[in-house]
Amino acid sequence: MSMKGAAKDYPFGPEPLVMKVGGKMFALISENDIALKCDPVIAENLRQQHEAVKPGYHLNKKHWNSITVDGSIPLEEICDMITHSYELVLKGLTKAERSRITDLLRVR
Repeated sequence: MSMKGAAKDYPFGPEPLVMKVGGKMFALISENDIALKCDPVIAENLRQQHEAVKPGYHLNKKHWNSITVDGSIPLEEICDMITHSYELVLKGLTKAERSRITDLLRVR
């Protein structure tokens, strides 16, 4: 929630919690799992490095990873993955939408 313009949503029911920016998903969070958007090359690299990182469950497996949060990946690295996902989605928004998000923050 500390990321610019991040908003919670529950479009699929009580679980998973879906984090969005500009109306687009960047994270799906369940009790022990998190799904994050990822650059395809980085996604494949992370899957090779960590057993807890798998292709996105019920998502585009090229662009999404599902991460089992079991302590095998340092919290700092998971935070980096979340930031990467957020930045990919933010970058994909229209210039007007990115400006709207930035302008909202200046008002606060």
